[in-house]
Amino acid sequence: MTEVEIEKENAAIAKQYKELLRISYQELTSEDKKIIRKAFDVAVDAHKDQRRKSGEAYIFHPIAVAKIVASEIGMDATSIASALLHDVVEDSDDYTLEDIEQVFGVTVARIVDGLTKISHLKKDKDVSMQAENFRKMLLTINDDVRVIIIKIADRLHNMQTMGSMPPHKQVKIASETLYIYAPLAHRIGLYNIKTELEDFGLKYTEPEVFNDIQNKIEESKEQQQEYIDNFSSIIKNSLDKEDFEYKIKGRFKSIFSIRRKMVKQGVTFDEVYDKFAIRIIYETDDLDNEKFLAWKIYSIVTDHFRPNPVRLRDWISSPKSTGYEALHITVMGPEGRWVEVQIRSHRMHEIAEKGYAAHFKYKQGEQKEQGLEPWLNKLQEALENQTANAVDFVEEFKLNLYAKEIFVFTPTGDLKSLPKGATPLDFAFSIHTQVGYHTRGAKVNGKLVPLSHELKSGDQVEVITSDKSKPNANWLDYATTSRARSKIKSSLREEKKEVAEDGKEILRRKLKQLKIPLDEKSINEMVSHFKLKTSLDLFYRVGIGTIDNQKLKEFAAHRSNSIFKFFKNKIRRAPSIPVEEINQPEVSNRYDTLVFGKEEEKLNYKLSNCCNPIPGDPVFGFVTVNEGIKVHKKNCPNAVSLQANYAYRIMPAKWIDSSQEEFTAMLEFTGIDNMGLVNEVTKIISNNMHVNIRNISFETNDGIFTGRIMVIVKNNSILKRLITNLKKINGIEKVTRA
Repeated sequence: MTEVEIEKENAAIAKQYKELLRISYQELTSEDKKIIRKAFDVAVDAHKDQRRKSGEAYIFHPIAVAKIVASEIGMDATSIASALLHDVVEDSDDYTLEDIEQVFGVTVARIVDGLTKISHLKKDKDVSMQAENFRKMLLTINDDVRVIIIKIADRLHNMQTMGSMPPHKQVKIASETLYIYAPLAHRIGLYNIKTELEDFGLKYTEPEVFNDIQNKIEESKEQQQEYIDNFSSIIKNSLDKEDFEYKIKGRFKSIFSIRRKMVKQGVTFDEVYDKFAIRIIYETDDLDNEKFLAWKIYSIVTDHFRPNPVRLRDWISSPKSTGYEALHITVMGPEGRWVEVQIRSHRMHEIAEKGYAAHFKYKQGEQKEQGLEPWLNKLQEALENQTANAVDFVEEFKLNLYAKEIFVFTPTGDLKSLPKGATPLDFAFSIHTQVGYHTRGAKVNGKLVPLSHELKSGDQVEVITSDKSKPNANWLDYATTSRARSKIKSSLREEKKEVAEDGKEILRRKLKQLKIPLDEKSINEMVSHFKLKTSLDLFYRVGIGTIDNQKLKEFAAHRSNSIFKFFKNKIRRAPSIPVEEINQPEVSNRYDTLVFGKEEEKLNYKLSNCCNPIPGDPVFGFVTVNEGIKVHKKNCPNAVSLQANYAYRIMPAKWIDSSQEEFTAMLEFTGIDNMGLVNEVTKIISNNMHVNIRNISFETNDGIFTGRIMVIVKNNSILKRLITNLKKINGIEKVTRA
């Protein structure tokens, strides 16, 4: 570079720095400006020899990230300094984390360390690797939530300047953005940034679709603006008469949200009726009167335009968990078109634009520190399930990030926020883990409902508990929140351990009868013989009756057959497994059947050639246009792209162990009627391990009774054992399987 070019570049850098100070959302003290200046000087020195792919000096990137943090997100001087320094330790040998701590203090060093850790995460096309990275990234929240906020700003600037990258990298980064960063920005309440990230994501993953919608928006913008002006003029006089200080703005929907509507509703661009919303932002210094003024404006708007009663959203009385507050109404506007009107005060508007940073502006002292606490607690709940498969973890976490909210009431009238689609089981676990564990049933608005019942805003929910109730595998079909699902899975794992402990004692007794000692050698031989993976698998299957007396006798005969067979078995067996493996958290399965969806249906499918899944692989189904369901591995190279672009065509799928499946069986009884007989029958069934009653009916006629009970069992041997026990009841003559 020539001297003239260097001078010109230095002047541009200085100009950007001055603009950073000027556009800061929060008022900067002289002390704040000193910290930011120091951070700027260190960043300039650390990146002096670096250039971006576009050719410009690298320092422009940290300044741009700091500008997003300062202006669009509205964070404090500590965050701005950290944003300027976010690549210093990673990209420069001259500065260490200790140097940063010495100059800027512990807080800035902790944030920079968190950002450096995220940068060091291995970049991989593998979805499960990406998911694992995402989980690790979220765990940096334990250090400081500002790490995530600055990382989102960093990703936004990378998306804004991705034009000089090769197309394949653009698609990869854009898919990752749609997969991870946009949902996070949404959850933190950074709606503008979320919208920008989604639009950029669409621009690089589906450029033709993006350009087509963008062109159509440009073509219709003048016409739409004319409509907004016409709508505004009708209510302007009424608002002026009431001496409101206000602004009326038209907000055009983002390209990504228009695209999502087109796909979801199966309509063309012209058929999407609500391409814009009208926003009325009013000024008031009297916070006590703020809500009253919003409803007053609502009254004025609905005096002129007929509202749609089912489309009223009161986020002022019950703010979203992101802190968002506003009144949303949909009214029939001019030309017979539905129009969404958003009514919010200037304070509410700032919270909607800046997310949690705006909360800090309106809070003082201790309150200021507590602003992020409720959000952090919810985030930490979602992170609780550390043992989950990383991809499942991300999918569940994202579900809760993007979920729309409903508000339900407890029996005492307290308000609870839950994601849309939540069930009474989710509600129970949101009250307390122990309430969730002992849920027996639920009442919604005074009526008994199944645990799978979908709750709606305004429902009053009462949980019926019993000390004897405990989670079962079916609960995973009813629970939707990550908190409920992680607690249920944890309980099921513990139950499996208990069953395995009992199974171990049963096995010891049965082997004693067969004159086989229960030691490490015999356990390894059985693990190999029954084609299992661990001793825990063995004990668990004995506990539930899958491995019964007959199978153990076959094993004993096989064991003593010949020295040749013994050695053959020894060669084939699994590596030595200590008996203490009872403490392992998971029971592995013999995966041999593929099922789809919550109902675990068996459907026709094809295995995709791009990743060739085999039984046991974590998989998902993708509904193709012409070839039915194609099954892909969750770490398939195409998975991120499919999940980012065609989420509506993805079907959950999993391999199951057919020996673990549950089946229904109908039992018929006849006998002599006597007092307490029904109680004794149900007692026997409930005491029989792994048997549940689906329905029951009894009739009596002249002292003779007949009954039918539908039970759910895992296998035939459990059913036979149950029938034997039922026949022992005094008064029962006959028990048969229908």
